[in-house]
Amino acid sequence: MSHADDTAGSRRDFLYYATAGAGVVATGAAVWPLINQMNPSADVRALASIEVDVSGVAEGTQLTVLWRGKPVFIRHRTADEIKAGRDVKPADLVDNSAENDNLPPGQDGGDANRTLDKDGAWLVVMGVCTHLGCVPLGDAGEFGVGGADKQGTGGWFCPCHGSQYDTAGRIRKGPAPRNLPVPIAAFSNDTTIKLG
Repeated sequence: MSHADDTAGSRRDFLYYATAGAGVVATGAAVWPLINQMNPSADVRALASIEVDVSGVAEGTQLTVLWRGKPVFIRHRTADEIKAGRDVKPADLVDNSAENDNLPPGQDGGDANRTLDKDGAWLVVMGVCTHLGCVPLGDAGEFGVGGADKQGTGGWFCPCHGSQYDTAGRIRKGPAPRNLPVPIAAFSNDTTIKLG
């Protein structure tokens, strides 16, 4: 083998590698826009988490906010609502799951596993009925404070098919199969709740 053949082989190898490298770069440049378009848009990323000022939510009232296109109920519960929620035994529930994204899976549906704070004053739930996705009415139904004879004091009622949720957002009566879910939420300071 002569020196000329060796040089020609090196040039040929270089051309093969250079052509393959250019092909990989060109393919990557062509495919990247297709992959990148599957990423969430800026407006969707902006809705990933929101902060809600709850300083004006009086005890016994609730605030409804829109997050990720769905209503979220933020309720400042009264002492009677907390007691009504805590008096219910988890074994008596239709859905004995906490349905709380802030807790590990498998937690029971007791009131303490549904609230945002340990005292139970703040309840944050997705405001979508787990039956067919309707929006339940607040302060309605048979499972508020005092039961059916004192309707309008806590709890939620879905008028579409009659699902009734108690003061902790747990399904107590009707066709809904699950409790109202508790989304990822935490206090970022004394008067602000961060969702997401």
